[in-house]
Amino acid sequence: MAAEVPGDQGACPTILSQDCGKSPDKDSTSHPRPATKMSGEMDKPLISRRLVDSDGSLAEAPSEAPKVGILGSGDFARSLATRLVSSGFSVVVGSRNPKRTAGLFPSSAQVTLREEAVSSPEVIFLAVFREHYSSLCGLSDQLAGKILVDVSNPTEQEHLRHRESNAEYLASLFPTCMVVKAFNVISAWTLQAGPRDGNRQVPICSDQPEAKRAISEMVHAMGFMPVDMGSLASAREVEAMPLRLLPGWKVPALLALGLFVCFYAYNFILDVLHPYVQEGKNKFYKLPVSVVNTTLPCVAYVLLSLVYLPGVLAAALQLRRGTKYRRFPDWLDHWLQHRKQIGLLSFFCAALHAIYSFCLPLLRSHRYELVNLAVKQVANKSHLWVEEEVWRMEIYVSLGVLALGTLSLLAVTSLPSIANSLNWREFSFVQSTLGFVALVLSTLHTLTYGWTRAFEESRYKFYLPPTFTLTLLVPCVVILAKGLFLLPCFSRRLAKIRRGWEKDGAVKFALPTDHILVEKTSHV
Repeated sequence: MAAEVPGDQGACPTILSQDCGKSPDKDSTSHPRPATKMSGEMDKPLISRRLVDSDGSLAEAPSEAPKVGILGSGDFARSLATRLVSSGFSVVVGSRNPKRTAGLFPSSAQVTLREEAVSSPEVIFLAVFREHYSSLCGLSDQLAGKILVDVSNPTEQEHLRHRESNAEYLASLFPTCMVVKAFNVISAWTLQAGPRDGNRQVPICSDQPEAKRAISEMVHAMGFMPVDMGSLASAREVEAMPLRLLPGWKVPALLALGLFVCFYAYNFILDVLHPYVQEGKNKFYKLPVSVVNTTLPCVAYVLLSLVYLPGVLAAALQLRRGTKYRRFPDWLDHWLQHRKQIGLLSFFCAALHAIYSFCLPLLRSHRYELVNLAVKQVANKSHLWVEEEVWRMEIYVSLGVLALGTLSLLAVTSLPSIANSLNWREFSFVQSTLGFVALVLSTLHTLTYGWTRAFEESRYKFYLPPTFTLTLLVPCVVILAKGLFLLPCFSRRLAKIRRGWEKDGAVKFALPTDHILVEKTSHV
């Protein structure tokens, strides 16, 4: 989640290139420690009860509370001050116009001039933009030996233009200070709402272990989870985190889009172009809804099979190599890493298919078709009731609902909050066993939809097979391969390999005779 890093508003001073301080004075540094009774529990309220007056306003923080300074008066600075106050810290905010900004901060936070704000606290948060760093050089003597926490984020253009990170640039301006990069991936909303409603991890990097330890303790006290990223040289990588837009979803999204375009074009040829060319019927009205609704289940079905196909390929590769200690090819390794995203996209397409299907009776074209069918029945005095078709549709819809329900369970357990509450065996059962059940149900759903249509000559328009026959290819391969691996000659060998046995190695052992222990062996 990208952090909003505001700064004081005003003219941008000229950026200075010279150092703004002296050599470090390590003896003058002390690190604040939060009060022991203010822990980082997730269930603590944003505003502590002991800091609230009877009238509902924030009371003055205890005098023994660790004092923290903030330079900046933007949205992020205000949210940070509120979170620090609720965590038991005494906050001093430095602003160029304290009278104008005092009302925006909690009443227990002291809003004053910059010079006064940096005099007593040993930890100073810099909630200002990079171009305003040089305006603080006049405070270099007062900031000497203190911990400066840089929370800023560059824009994408600034990140590409500057070779050094904002934190490294800040360290070059203030060599007498201990610079720490932290809180740049936390948004102002997450600070206000609490870590329960946002990302809990806070990457931290610094060249001074003592400063990094002090900020880690503060992160814990605020209810977040510090992640040590190493030295300040890692700050550029940390600052690049908020700039990434769903990096793990690019390949799965392109795959889903490519499948949608291919199946949409194929269905367009069969359902719209063929009637127009062969019979002169204009069915282009089907493009917005009907063709899309025919395409979505194809994409969802194929994507679901692609979730479990790499596991089959990995198992076959391990059987062929006779060991689990050799790396998979890069393409297979990346495929395995993107299975979660592919599965969620499969669920998304399946859910859209269900919504589109419910909307079909609302279409004017569908109503016209029903009326025309009723008129034909009255004119022919026929009773239209095909027992086979009735059973087919009942089974077809039921299997579809069951498949979508199982996919919903898979999608829910993919959420970090749910996945973290499951142990490995429970998570593996849901994602592996129930996932395979969803694939089987989807296959039965597709077969019931097709029924005998695959053997009807009229279904092969332009000598092209029906769409559902194409979608069955990959899922049937996965199901057959899974069934093949259940045979004792393959399953026992695969279980031995995954327990460390090697075909040409020195490790030789027999599996336990207890079949329950064999079933507990992990699966790809």
